[in-house]
Amino acid sequence: MSEFVELDSVDWRILEELQNDASVPNKELAARVGLAPSTCLDRVRRLRATGVITAYRAEIDPRVVGLGLEAIVAVNVRPHSREVVDPFRTFVLSLPETRALFHVSGQADFLIHIAVEDSRHLQRFLVDKVSSRPEVRNLTSSIVLERVRTSALTVPSARQGAARRRRAPR
Repeated sequence: MSEFVELDSVDWRILEELQNDASVPNKELAARVGLAPSTCLDRVRRLRATGVITAYRAEIDPRVVGLGLEAIVAVNVRPHSREVVDPFRTFVLSLPETRALFHVSGQADFLIHIAVEDSRHLQRFLVDKVSSRPEVRNLTSSIVLERVRTSALTVPSARQGAARRRRAPR
């Protein structure tokens, strides 16, 4: 797979529609983007085959299922080596509270987005699960006050009309 996949404006419209509602039937998707259903299906298949579309998911509201408190936990591990980072990542991803994990540069080594029931659950997560690990040197948590759903990924303005390094197979 190439580093870049060339996408035209129709591909971007298909992606925007699918990001906003991945359950849209192909016939309706085709109508929304102005294609014949067979052409639309071919394009979606190409987007999957080239790795542009990586998955389809249902988005769950954690509050509705009893996880009314979300937090971002910043964690520093030492030593910051592959032998420490890989098992820590595996551990964090195995925790049911984990919604997302980011290995980052900057003040923290990891940012963990979690959803928990309440402040007691948050305390148990921080004290009993994360800070009890020997590689954890420091952690801070921030309560999520508001989560605003981002819009669909759209073509970056700097890349509109720009030639890509390699054209994707059609």
